[in-house]
Amino acid sequence: MIEKLRLENFKSHKDTEIDFGKVTFLCGQNGIGKSSIIQSLLLLRQTFLKNRLDKILTLNNPLCYIGTGNDALHQYAENDNLSFTFSENNILNKWIFNVKNRDKDYILLDETHIPITADLTQFALFNTQFQYISAGRQADYKSDDYVVETEKQLSIEEGKAELTAHFLFKYQNLKVNEKLLHPNNTEENNKDLLHHVTLWQREISKGVNVIPEKIGTNYEVSYSFAKENGESTQKFNAKNVGFGLSYTLPIVVAILSAEPNSLILIENPEAHLHPYAQAKIVELICLASQIGIQIVVETHSDHIINGALVACKKGKIHYNDIKIWYFDRDENQHKAITTEIEVKEGGKITYPPIGFFDQISKDRKVLMGF
Repeated sequence: MIEKLRLENFKSHKDTEIDFGKVTFLCGQNGIGKSSIIQSLLLLRQTFLKNRLDKILTLNNPLCYIGTGNDALHQYAENDNLSFTFSENNILNKWIFNVKNRDKDYILLDETHIPITADLTQFALFNTQFQYISAGRQADYKSDDYVVETEKQLSIEEGKAELTAHFLFKYQNLKVNEKLLHPNNTEENNKDLLHHVTLWQREISKGVNVIPEKIGTNYEVSYSFAKENGESTQKFNAKNVGFGLSYTLPIVVAILSAEPNSLILIENPEAHLHPYAQAKIVELICLASQIGIQIVVETHSDHIINGALVACKKGKIHYNDIKIWYFDRDENQHKAITTEIEVKEGGKITYPPIGFFDQISKDRKVLMGF
């Protein structure tokens, strides 16, 4: 499990250090540095997968696109070095990169700071026990036998989850961990991935059936809906049933198919979801964290945060396992400022900073005439 990440001179992060929990939430206004935390991990992974991490940092393709060294280096950096310090399983690795050639799409590694660990594949960030689901996920499905069957990924490009249909078709009979089975399962012995993906998706849309299909050489997901008489409606294309289902499908698939010691990065799980569905998605996230699946979530939704706190109150997750970070910005130095929102027993938080999901309180005061 990732315990700590420190970024120096990377984008808006002049010097940022955050601790991770079993589930970690990144919150704050837009353009404030949350995504850069996730991007730093993606840069390390995509460079490693190209077998280049012992020489350079690859800034573009396929997981994220930063641009050139000039885009990567903090605007007010006092030198040409940016560094990532990464701690997992109590092993500390540090990479220092030199950005002298700022117009290049890669940055040279400072060879005097080679990471300690020779075999990085022991970490989920660098092996197949990893999934990245971006805010740009979509239902334009593609197929790739090698990536799905060998690398076991839902995405190739920028976390779009374009392989979700292929993945779900391939692994539909995979057995889901006991603790992630949907509580309303009426088929006691049915632990198949597709069955429980469908049950969790019914928290998004009542009575929905998830149908992965192979059509020619490609794969698609369609949906039908259960009727009261036990029959189902006709099948509907994913684009004709509302964005909420297709936006949550890769999240549910990623979590239910993950093994302990996996790492999942999720951007905006709340996208296109009503509040109840958001609460159920974060409940699943919290349950997964308790079997050793580490999940990092970037969110703009108070329903996601409150859902985690409610899960804590209900005993579905221990309060020490939740980390909530609020991001703000120093306008003079254009640098990110982070504040940890401490979660206490029973899911309580005290004295949150101004701007931390306080809009409802501001609106209530206006509506009540205060």
